[in-house]
Amino acid sequence: MRIRVVGCSGSVPGPASSGSCYLVEADDASGRTWRIVLDLGAGALGPLQRWCDPREVDAVALSHLHADHCADLAALHVYLSYHPEGSRGPIAVYGPFGTSSRVEQLRGATEPSPVLDIRVWQAGGEVSVGPLTIRAEAVEHHSPAYALRVSGPREDGGGGAVVAYSGDSDECEGLARIAEGADVFLCEASYLESHMAARGTHLTGRRAGTVAEAAGVSRLVLTHVPPWTDPNLALAEAESTFFGSIDGAHPGLSILL
Repeated sequence: MRIRVVGCSGSVPGPASSGSCYLVEADDASGRTWRIVLDLGAGALGPLQRWCDPREVDAVALSHLHADHCADLAALHVYLSYHPEGSRGPIAVYGPFGTSSRVEQLRGATEPSPVLDIRVWQAGGEVSVGPLTIRAEAVEHHSPAYALRVSGPREDGGGGAVVAYSGDSDECEGLARIAEGADVFLCEASYLESHMAARGTHLTGRRAGTVAEAAGVSRLVLTHVPPWTDPNLALAEAESTFFGSIDGAHPGLSILL
């Protein structure tokens, strides 16, 4: 399983990054590559094209419906609809209840997209995309939101691997279940303890470290840090509560499991 950070800026695009977007790839026994995109935030479709043709994406898995996590579904609709070689069939888009109307709103349309097959998450449920399995758990945010856990084959063929993705969430039981024992935990750190560390919407670096340590994850990757926050401060907070491997997300970061 391979993970590529496409975009990781929190709340709004930053000078060096689009909104949230993470490409997860795995090969099946026949050598066919399967691709899942975790979130497709504002500006993310552009850099996604550095790593794959969007027509080759098998599924988009949305954590929630805020623009920094889903706005470029409108751009994906245009890309699939007008590419001269056509689309390869509708792309499955998994998201919270209301995703269909949100996509129509983003497109400025009143009818469903024929190239996006919208499906609704069931909390605790799983979906399969080739050799990859996605589990969604409801988490604490100020809109309906899910953390996501993707399981798939290791690159060396030695069993299975797990990447956990917080989406936007504060500490809660759903987030703990998604993170438990993960090889890699892509975890948001939108706040600092010293600034706007309100409960119920986002994590701080310190709280992200606390969740990761309790869950026994192997590697913590802090993400969703807004442009107005020094990512080194978020890392320092996380290092005070998490004692495993830790680093910060940046566009282009590649992780092999």
